[in-house]
Amino acid sequence: MLIETGRVVALEPDALWVETIRQSTCGSCAASKGCGHGLLNRIADGRTGYVRVLFGATAAGRCAVDDQVRIGIPEQVILRGSLIVYMLPLLCMLAGAAGADSLWPGSAELAAVSGALAGLLLGFALVRLHAWRHRQDRVMQPTLLEVLPRATLPVRPA
Repeated sequence: MLIETGRVVALEPDALWVETIRQSTCGSCAASKGCGHGLLNRIADGRTGYVRVLFGATAAGRCAVDDQVRIGIPEQVILRGSLIVYMLPLLCMLAGAAGADSLWPGSAELAAVSGALAGLLLGFALVRLHAWRHRQDRVMQPTLLEVLPRATLPVRPA
């Protein structure tokens, strides 16, 4: 399980929104200079992201806005999600191009481009539908692991 720490920014009846700071691990990779992912991380490193988190074993009443929390994301969710988000639109695009090319062979290029665009849009719609259907599935969503104790400020003498 991947564990991340963040700050609660909003509460919903069944979930909470957590602000996390993106951190790059590209410093430990040998290909960091020639990698496109490394370039994107250098541009976006330190920016905040917002994650919708379902309540886990921790009671909902224990959380408040500005609390520091630890959230967990199962590794298989990231692997499956990556496959769905990247591969489904690509496969739909290729299928749309091939299908349109076989249906209208007279205008092969225009049909293939139109079919590819339609397949890509269908793939994006299927990814969105998948995300919507699994929005409350605890196995597929980040969950709250614990609310971290607040740091106590030192009391100044009067």
